[in-house]
Amino acid sequence: MTNTKNSPAAERIDQATLLHEQTDPLTHTPVHLLELKDVGKHYGNIIALTGVTMAVDTGRVTCVLGDNGAGKSTLIKIIAGLHQHTTGTLEIMGAERKLNSPREALDSGIAAVYQDLAVVSLMPIWRNFFLGSELTKGIGPFKSLDVEAMKKITKDELAAMGIDLRDVEQPIGQLSGGERQCVAIARAVHFGAKVLILDEPTAALGVKQSGVVLRYILQARDRGLGVIFITHNPHHAFPVGDRFLLLKRGKSIGYYDKKDITIDELTSQMAGGAELAELAHELEQAGGHDEVLAEVKAEVAETLGTQEPSHRA
Repeated sequence: MTNTKNSPAAERIDQATLLHEQTDPLTHTPVHLLELKDVGKHYGNIIALTGVTMAVDTGRVTCVLGDNGAGKSTLIKIIAGLHQHTTGTLEIMGAERKLNSPREALDSGIAAVYQDLAVVSLMPIWRNFFLGSELTKGIGPFKSLDVEAMKKITKDELAAMGIDLRDVEQPIGQLSGGERQCVAIARAVHFGAKVLILDEPTAALGVKQSGVVLRYILQARDRGLGVIFITHNPHHAFPVGDRFLLLKRGKSIGYYDKKDITIDELTSQMAGGAELAELAHELEQAGGHDEVLAEVKAEVAETLGTQEPSHRA
């Protein structure tokens, strides 16, 4: 049985290989847009997250994978300024920070797009695009919303992301789930995001709409953003991801560069092959349950036993 975690192909990233053409404007030394070093979060005696190290760079997609309870939400909250980390360090462009609020994160160029999107379904697309940041014209008591400018900017920004909408006056609730996600991504780009956090954007979508969202993730990457893609689906993560952080019960179980891991190895670690093997052993010791044991063994073979480590140059 092959343990992909220790296979030559699934070699973990070291700090030297994380750097990607970012330099401190004063010292000209390499830095990341965002970097977490051994970050943890405790709620009293409860350890929600521990020992997480990852980096986000311009034009790269970092995928954070894990099942429910793995620590993904805690990680998002730390990066987005909702909670402060308890241990370790968080650096933005090489400067150590502790973000006190989502507004502080936004001012630092970190924007989060959550699964529920926080849109007003009955409002037009352009109103949702500028919600809370409306453009105005005029002075003093003669000040009013600059509706035409907001409509034009909305249409132009969506077009730049590859979304061609004839009418930005239509309620955003009439768009598909994938299109609404893309409006939120385009909005974050327009308002100056350098790091874009996407919280399970494909979780409630079908195959076609998930493909739409994945395409716009690549659009955001190609426009120079550092993207953090939170998902539990390795088949969505692998086509668009450049790096993969795997979380389980608040701990990192792997941090890989795309060139060093295959989709089968990624899926195997997500599927919990070791746990399945342990279950098969316990069922065998207990005796009986032959049909269940056969199914578990088949699952073990599928996730671990048939995946030999690949050897790439």
